[in-house]
Amino acid sequence: MDQDERFPLQEKQEKSPKNGALGLIVSPFKWVKKLSDELHWSFVLGVVIVYGINQGLCLGLSKISTQDYMKDEQKLQPSEAQVYHGMIMIPWIVKPFWGLLTDTVPIAGRRRRPYFVLAGIIGAISMTTLSLENNMYLGFALLLLICGSAGAAIADVTIDACVTENSIGHPSLAGEMQSLCGLCSSVGQLIGYTISGFLVHLIGSKGVFGVLSVPAGLVILVGMIIQEPLIRNCSYKRASQKFMDAGSAMWTALKCPVVWRPCLYMFLSLSVSLHIHEGMFYWYTDAENGPSFSKEAVGSISALGAVGSLLGVLLYQNAFRSHPFRRVLFWAQLLYAVSHMIGRLKWLPLLVLSSKLCPSGIEGTFFALLMSIDHVGSFAASWAGGFLLHTLNVTRTTFDNLWLAISIRSLFRVLPIGILFLIPSSDPNVAILPTEMLRTKKDNNTTDPINMEMASLVSRIDHTSLDS
Repeated sequence: MDQDERFPLQEKQEKSPKNGALGLIVSPFKWVKKLSDELHWSFVLGVVIVYGINQGLCLGLSKISTQDYMKDEQKLQPSEAQVYHGMIMIPWIVKPFWGLLTDTVPIAGRRRRPYFVLAGIIGAISMTTLSLENNMYLGFALLLLICGSAGAAIADVTIDACVTENSIGHPSLAGEMQSLCGLCSSVGQLIGYTISGFLVHLIGSKGVFGVLSVPAGLVILVGMIIQEPLIRNCSYKRASQKFMDAGSAMWTALKCPVVWRPCLYMFLSLSVSLHIHEGMFYWYTDAENGPSFSKEAVGSISALGAVGSLLGVLLYQNAFRSHPFRRVLFWAQLLYAVSHMIGRLKWLPLLVLSSKLCPSGIEGTFFALLMSIDHVGSFAASWAGGFLLHTLNVTRTTFDNLWLAISIRSLFRVLPIGILFLIPSSDPNVAILPTEMLRTKKDNNTTDPINMEMASLVSRIDHTSLDS
């Protein structure tokens, strides 16, 4: 669509505020319609399903249901449940592998559709089986939960690739696409956390797992309808070479000091931010030694945490976006033990920094690698938190030392201040990588990446920051 055709849309957008409250209500629908007209309705629907329902809504629903399942169905100790929670996130650690598969190994001439279908099938089968089987062996239940996580991770990587492709083809809409992703994810999480406790109370944790099979089925629908060009005469030998080239490029980038130093900080800062939320959940719901919160109350607490996270996003975007990484991280790390808002305030500059560490040509894969490093750190924090709960004898009915676990966690969250020298203290609006690792040729129509960063942050926020 040329510029002349865009002017009417812009004029309507400028006039919409004059319509008052009705204009505010209608404008989001006009915005979605505009994106559907420009990018194809199947893509917009795919974003809503994958980001809003399969990720956002399911994240809110699965957290409380999984905690309740581990506690009441499997009769696990808090330390055991904490360790197993870390294992469930293993598929997100290998996120770059899924990304390389979708980019380099087409199936039946398609690079995206088959992976959506595969992700949906894996998620639907695993959740349905988990909901129907009684007295399931712990190892098999854990395997099904990992498979469900793998389905979500594959769908996430595949829709990320679709967004990236459309951002290249429609650079002027790149920021709006990321805003759509972030909006869907945030609203879905808020709804999921709000209703999770009520659903667990009404139909039980296994019933919620059955509900979670429906979003996975919708992902299969995305694989059937999303528009994608057919690739003819694809060579799998060439795909193997692309794997080798991408691996070599990532290793070269990681050897650069301006890359590995921030990566080391991100890993260590997440590793020492011990996760003890399973112990907290057991205490919340204990009738004798805890406050005996209902499932609905626990879900509402998580929903308030999600609201705090969104406030943290707004705070960073409006007040701290232009401040040096090291300064923001110092205060965020110092106050990290306070709330979800501070945790998100710490996470956002790390995401912006990660986006600036990606070399030209392998941006998507390398960003996925950086997120995998973060997931490894979160995995270590979950296991370390489980060990701490076990060492302090925090059990299903004994919480005498839970206060000590909370104190140790809060102390450990301050420790990364000592390694802030690994983070660049430069202006966040300037390039960090050496010139030879960046593109030197820029098209006038290319959207400024600095202006796109904040639009993509909400959708890039990983599950780890919400679990901490």
